[in-house]
Amino acid sequence: MNYFAHGRLFLDRPYFLAGTAVPDWLNVVDRKMRARSKGALPHCDADDPCMAEVARGVVQHHHDDDWFHRTKAFGELSWGFTVLIRDQVGADDGLRPSFLGHIVVELLLDAELALRNPGLLPAYYDALAQIEPTKVETAVNQIATRSSDRLAWFIERFLEVRFLEDYAEDEKLTLRLNQVLQRVKLPALPSGFAPLLPTMRSAVAEHFDDLLCPEADSSH
Repeated sequence: MNYFAHGRLFLDRPYFLAGTAVPDWLNVVDRKMRARSKGALPHCDADDPCMAEVARGVVQHHHDDDWFHRTKAFGELSWGFTVLIRDQVGADDGLRPSFLGHIVVELLLDAELALRNPGLLPAYYDALAQIEPTKVETAVNQIATRSSDRLAWFIERFLEVRFLEDYAEDEKLTLRLNQVLQRVKLPALPSGFAPLLPTMRSAVAEHFDDLLCPEADSSH
């Protein structure tokens, strides 16, 4: 799952919502820094409500991902997209088609979720805007495998740029995917990739109900 699918049920709990985003934020801020359930669980009943809610959100993130990646729908879509990308674009890098097949499912699920729920994505950003990024950074530095002084800054950028809104348009989504590929040191997408997106969007829409975990707070 990606940011929006992880957080959609928790807009009334801003720090929990932030916690659901933390593992993905850290993939951008410091790929060697991990916020795992093992590190978060001891803090889920902390006296500091911010600390507790961020920790619970981290646990929720991993619970959701464990469920999501085991679904039949995700397996079929990610493999189907991998084959489509490999056959239509090529496989000059053995990792790229499978990596793309995986993340495209997640990003297009966020796009479809926003399309079906007008106003929910702005509400997601509005809820996150209620947090104090420095408090989240402090909490995460107690949970994660190492510390960072860049997380608060990135949260502010996340709220400013609002790149989840770009997933609705093929050209902008391609740009965002290229940024992901650049971070993991893979080559940029060739021109043949973007024309595949309408087909992949339709496939995600068809499996939409099978890709969303309905469960609420799993940290207890």
